[in-house]
Amino acid sequence: ALAVAAVISFTGCSDDFLKDKKVYGSFDGSVVYEYYETAKSRVDYLYRCLLPNAVGGSNALTDIVSAGINDDFSKCTEEYGEFSLFNDPSAVLTIHNVPDYFYVINGETSPWGRIRECNDVIEGVTGSETLTREEKEELLGQAYFFRAWRYYLLVKMYGGVPIVDHVQNPVIGDGNGENLVIPRSSTKDCVDFVCNDLDMASRYLPVQWDGDNYGRITSGAALALKGRMLLLYASPLFNRGDDQSRWQAAYDANFAAIAALKAGGFGLAYESNGGDNNAKNWAKMFTDHTGKSEAVFVTLYNNVSPIAGQNINKYNLWEQGIRPGNINGGGGRTATAEIVDLFPMADGKRPGESIYTYDNEGSKFFMNRDPRFYRTFAFPGVEWKFNSGDVDFSGSTMSGLCPSYYTDGSEYELWNYCWYVSATDLADPSKSGYAADKLGTRNRSVYVRKRSNDDPSSDFNVFTDYSSGDQQGFRRSAAPYMEIRYAEVLLNLAESACGAGGTHHAEGVQALKDVRARVGYTSANNYGLNTDIENDRAKLFAAILYERQVELAYEGKRFWDLLRRKIFSDMQGYSRYRIEIQVKNEYATMARRDFITMIKSDPELMTKNYFKYFTTQTWRIDETYQWDVKDNYYFQGLARKHFEQNPKLQQTIGWESGDFDPLK
Repeated sequence: ALAVAAVISFTGCSDDFLKDKKVYGSFDGSVVYEYYETAKSRVDYLYRCLLPNAVGGSNALTDIVSAGINDDFSKCTEEYGEFSLFNDPSAVLTIHNVPDYFYVINGETSPWGRIRECNDVIEGVTGSETLTREEKEELLGQAYFFRAWRYYLLVKMYGGVPIVDHVQNPVIGDGNGENLVIPRSSTKDCVDFVCNDLDMASRYLPVQWDGDNYGRITSGAALALKGRMLLLYASPLFNRGDDQSRWQAAYDANFAAIAALKAGGFGLAYESNGGDNNAKNWAKMFTDHTGKSEAVFVTLYNNVSPIAGQNINKYNLWEQGIRPGNINGGGGRTATAEIVDLFPMADGKRPGESIYTYDNEGSKFFMNRDPRFYRTFAFPGVEWKFNSGDVDFSGSTMSGLCPSYYTDGSEYELWNYCWYVSATDLADPSKSGYAADKLGTRNRSVYVRKRSNDDPSSDFNVFTDYSSGDQQGFRRSAAPYMEIRYAEVLLNLAESACGAGGTHHAEGVQALKDVRARVGYTSANNYGLNTDIENDRAKLFAAILYERQVELAYEGKRFWDLLRRKIFSDMQGYSRYRIEIQVKNEYATMARRDFITMIKSDPELMTKNYFKYFTTQTWRIDETYQWDVKDNYYFQGLARKHFEQNPKLQQTIGWESGDFDPLK
């Protein structure tokens, strides 16, 4: 036991915290759970299994945490184009082709395999004869949280599922294995089960850990997840009758979460200075978790070289995925014209309601926008710096760049405009333009920039050491990933307060104002909010959901907001477009270097004169939606094979032979 403890010790932010943990499926529990270090190693394995991935998505082999990539979930929103399994007009989901998030044969990635690991820790620690009460509570609090987390992911997809609160014996004994076959519990019972686990976790866990254990689950994180669970249960997806008691329960949970988080030193990062009109500090919180922490439920990463001896590297691959292909990024991700259009103007008002005119047809779509706009999107002319370290810009590894213009990453600007050889080609949607900077077909028009680190001096994003031979580039990012951050908890409080109504309504308005104040809005214009939200429940709901679209864009939350609010039908007949920035014909024949030199000498390029050189055109990404959103798409059906394995299971109403009601 002592030898095992020496190998798998867990030390917070250190590299050991991030080491892969082994599955100790054949260990002797009577030994492992009698020593604190080895028992802690079992808890550490839960972190390895169940912490969300910064680039997680809709792949059924993962823990289905949509983290902002263009997965099957996000493709059902205005954030990305293209069809997915859930909105493809040419396909219909049935029990024969529905994605299977309910059971995965690989035990290590199956939700039930994860739950079994949690149950093993809970039973082992509870039954230990040598662990102290304090040690047991510390370990159990984390295990209860992760069991609740995995059940929460199942409930929001299926409603009620089987509740397994103990380690099942896989050996079939008396009863011919009937003890292994468990029916689905009601949704209410599952919600109660999740909340009970989170209540236990919140009682056992500290409000904050010491520095070496930063990143572990806190009592505030447990209560924040409870608040998210109860908000889901109070939302129209489950709460068709608008039961006020559910809204009150969600409010109480989120109110308690805010109190616990404040006690632990959590809050809105850079609350008093979001970074002027370009939200520089607001953006910094996604890569720098020092100071007042926004990170409520966080996955940590490191930037250790893969060839640096015994050190274990664990990279956040988001940065590589969003960076343009001409600087060795992953090619980037395309923002739609629809999400660009919906961001507020500089006074916080929606386009069309603002004192500022929104030019979405011309080339000045970026003028006078909400500060967060400039940290969510990138377009021609934007500085998008990086730490190039030892990279030789004259060598083949950086051949996408113009060596005579860029000498290192601190000078990098995005110039991904297009031109066409003729007016005929320009008018032909089947023709592609030629992209500058050797981007070619990798040009993403308006790029997703959210959660990027453009501070060359930062330790959290390293693009360096090509000379060392590992050539990791933007892969080697140590930026943390926040699955739950403080701003979301505030917005959860705002929405549940709005739902509960009465005296809570004003609290919902104030929480919404607090989120907006961080990026510079003030009481001078009511934080950019319309005054009618002060007394109108429906309008406050709409304002909160709109704020979530902006504040939480590309964080994997929008699909679930559309789902729980039951408003996918509002997207019926909806098409998405992309914006293409084109150089005007009179400049199309100029050498790229000469053209950039000319426009950079124009002091009013990014203000008055951008339209002098560029114009924009929108291209349809997908055809008009034909998806008929029926109730059975709001709750996933179980794949047919499961009923052959477990005859006690019931299919969800709306799917073939379904009689299980997820609303009960």
